[in-house]
Amino acid sequence: MDKDLPIYRMVIDPDKEDSGVDYIALVDSPAIQVNWFAFDHKEQFAINQERKIIVSPAMIPEFKIYRRNEKMGEFYVIFDKEQINIMQEKFMSKNYINNVNEMHDGSKKLDGIIMKNSWVSDASMGIKAPEMFNDLPDGTWFISYKFQDDEMWNEFVKSGNFKGVSVEGMFDLVPYKETFEDQFLKILNQITQY
Repeated sequence: MDKDLPIYRMVIDPDKEDSGVDYIALVDSPAIQVNWFAFDHKEQFAINQERKIIVSPAMIPEFKIYRRNEKMGEFYVIFDKEQINIMQEKFMSKNYINNVNEMHDGSKKLDGIIMKNSWVSDASMGIKAPEMFNDLPDGTWFISYKFQDDEMWNEFVKSGNFKGVSVEGMFDLVPYKETFEDQFLKILNQITQY
């Protein structure tokens, strides 16, 4: 059961140069608790070559991510659909598409990994989630990367030591205000657990 902790929305100011997502990290335990999917089977038309592509959600709307620090203590952060769209667009417009590092370590930038796709699922526009992630909500930001280097593919994907991605950047925290519907669903969920 979730702890009853304060919730903050992660927001950016699209007009501030340093506000927003500027890197995607390959991590061993993604905060969004969803691992990537790796395409590593051999293609019929590419003899003896693996595809070396990962597909992963980068942000999931309204998903509570646990955080703790000395100043604020324990809390959750969420990204809403609107902010995810703004962040993805700014990330793309700034051409940060190949900014990838290892475990949020700025000294471990990973070259040889290129972004193939970046999209936010939007049913109203016919933009769907990949089949393997079709249980994720509308408004999820998805990415796919191609590994150009066999050693990196082996180290980060085949080894199983890394399992997903995590966004990094500068965000503002805004207290989350629960709607009446949110409060009702929370109470209903607590009642049904007994």
